[in-house]
Amino acid sequence: MSIGERLAYKKEGDIAIVTLCNAKGFNLVGEKFLTELEEVQSMVDADKSLRAVLIDAEGDHFSAGVDLAFLQGVSPQFIMDNLVWLQRLYSRWQEMPIPVVAAIHGLCYGSAMEFILGCDIRIAADNSRFSIPEVRFGLSPDMGGTTRLTQLVGIGQAKRMIMGCDEILADEALRIGLVEYVVPLEELPVRSMKLVKRLAGLPPIAMRFAKKGINVANESSVAASLLFEQAQSTFCCGTYDQKEGIASFFEKRKANYEGR
Repeated sequence: MSIGERLAYKKEGDIAIVTLCNAKGFNLVGEKFLTELEEVQSMVDADKSLRAVLIDAEGDHFSAGVDLAFLQGVSPQFIMDNLVWLQRLYSRWQEMPIPVVAAIHGLCYGSAMEFILGCDIRIAADNSRFSIPEVRFGLSPDMGGTTRLTQLVGIGQAKRMIMGCDEILADEALRIGLVEYVVPLEELPVRSMKLVKRLAGLPPIAMRFAKKGINVANESSVAASLLFEQAQSTFCCGTYDQKEGIASFFEKRKANYEGR
């Protein structure tokens, strides 16, 4: 296990587990968190044996958002010099070819909300509370919040949460499409790991193209999305994994996918 001051990283089989580990500090997002996040993402990118990522948190809360003490010291020059890098950190989960699941409990505020919006699937404990209150502090979300939240829940709900600084609970987050699953708090570790293992057990080439295809469809035209489907189908048909998937189905056995 690799442990920093803000994030812990370990590998279980072909799954990477990234844990927010500053529970005493409410897992706040600050400069140390962001530099450690870049290091962890580089480790995930470098390990080609990985097939999924699980992001969770220690303590009573996933994260209370940005560290206001850090925010006080952020100058216009710092933003001009670093905002592209900062946005890239939260976008990087979407760029990875493997699925990324966020397991959320307790508070998930502000920058932490933007963080989970960059993941593929969100599973929340029933005690989760979500808010993106930057406007209250004289800001607008700048790390994908206005972009990804709008894409995920629609313009009306995004305006309600961002412009109105509304806090919502887990059941409402599920209703509006902010999260994909809600489970009892005590079941979150088991249920989230079960989900990640299921995703990791699927053919990695198909998973890569499915993730990319959905992202393309979300960001472009129908014509462009259909063109991508044509390209991925040409690539996937005839691969070892495709043949193995069909053979294992007919032979009623567990498939052995090799990513080729």
